[in-house]
Amino acid sequence: MTPILRAGPVSQARFEALGILVRVEEDRAFADIALESALEKAALEPRDAALCTEIVYGALRWQRHLDWRLGPHLHRPLTKLDPWVRALLRLTAYQILFLERVPRWAAVDEAVSLAKLKSRNPGPAEFVNAVLRSLTRTPAPPPAPDSPVAAVGVRWSLPDWLAARWIARYGRQEAEALMAALCERPPLTVRANTLRCSRDIVAARLREEEMAEARPTALAPEGLVVERGIPGRWKAFTDGACTVQDEASMLVARLLAPRPGEVVADTCAAPGTKATHLAQLMENRGTIIAIDPQAARLRLVAKAAARLGVTIIECHTGPVETFARHWKERCDRVLVDAPCSNLGVLRRNPEVKWRRTEEDLRRLQQKQRAILAAAALLVRPGGRLVYATCSLEPDENEDVVLPFLESHRDWRVDPPGEFPVAPDAAGIVRLLPHVHGTDGFSAIRLRRLPAP
Repeated sequence: MTPILRAGPVSQARFEALGILVRVEEDRAFADIALESALEKAALEPRDAALCTEIVYGALRWQRHLDWRLGPHLHRPLTKLDPWVRALLRLTAYQILFLERVPRWAAVDEAVSLAKLKSRNPGPAEFVNAVLRSLTRTPAPPPAPDSPVAAVGVRWSLPDWLAARWIARYGRQEAEALMAALCERPPLTVRANTLRCSRDIVAARLREEEMAEARPTALAPEGLVVERGIPGRWKAFTDGACTVQDEASMLVARLLAPRPGEVVADTCAAPGTKATHLAQLMENRGTIIAIDPQAARLRLVAKAAARLGVTIIECHTGPVETFARHWKERCDRVLVDAPCSNLGVLRRNPEVKWRRTEEDLRRLQQKQRAILAAAALLVRPGGRLVYATCSLEPDENEDVVLPFLESHRDWRVDPPGEFPVAPDAAGIVRLLPHVHGTDGFSAIRLRRLPAP
């Protein structure tokens, strides 16, 4: 039997990471929410919080790849193990294979300590130790699967159905570039709240107060890429000088281009990131009707607005279909940030790729079509609507918007003039992670024809 390494004190960062990964799998928790809650309760030092974040997201991004690498060192499938043992093997394998600053012996030693802490029975600790010591001795990858799609899937840690779709749509070379980009650590990007201060002032505050360098984003004039930090602990965040938002997401509100004094609806408003950006572009003048079916999530909109000093948002709970007839033709502009598969934001929400199926795209499409049709009723003649998703899939974009245009003859595609990213032939602005360095977003602007 392989001897157990001498176990030292358990790292709080790894202990928290293990608990988060088990919650994500067992309770279907969202990794970002579970992580934020755990870090707040544990009050980890910044260095430990960074390590916990890294191994949680790393283990989820590379889950299939890690399972493939662990396979030859196991005498039974990972699926047959206790969830916490499975999670422990994955998070440790990620450290061994991907994190050069973590010594392999230290990663294994921590795993054994955690196994001992989780179980009084020595069996799990012995098993974990044997598997991980075997991995450190022979870390070279096993032979790739015979299927070309499966080979790409294990290499870039994607389910076969999604790898097959992207290869068919983009070709293998570009598909792999997209897959690789979605496995990268995303940048920490914030939007300067220009209702209170300029982007330059926010950057200066982050340098002075947090010792964190910040550089302007390439596409969004309000955006900053920050090299490190925990935004919730920044003074600039808590006093409303900035908020976390990806650069692609910032461009959605800019595509709608609301003006001060207008009436604007955000029909899927929670948690309020885009609604508060709309208010910012409107100079906090006019009215924003924020609609969301979930009351708990809608409260996040009000909370974000209060922190950022936004006073023009009216929150209304319920589906947009409920309000469409009452507020018919009331709005100058409407944003439909439709609920979607989230397959464009896998680098930030990696657990999504292990939960989605191809059938989900068809199910979501019906919901998206209903929301778009209802939201269109809110727009006055001559007004505009932006339909957006954090998905690159045609099922959730063209296949929703084009049938709507065919059945609503008073609507047209309204291409933007000067815009950082040119629309495609269908009028859709697509932000691609491997091209633009952003999350994957799709958005199209439509205009309702003026009354004759």
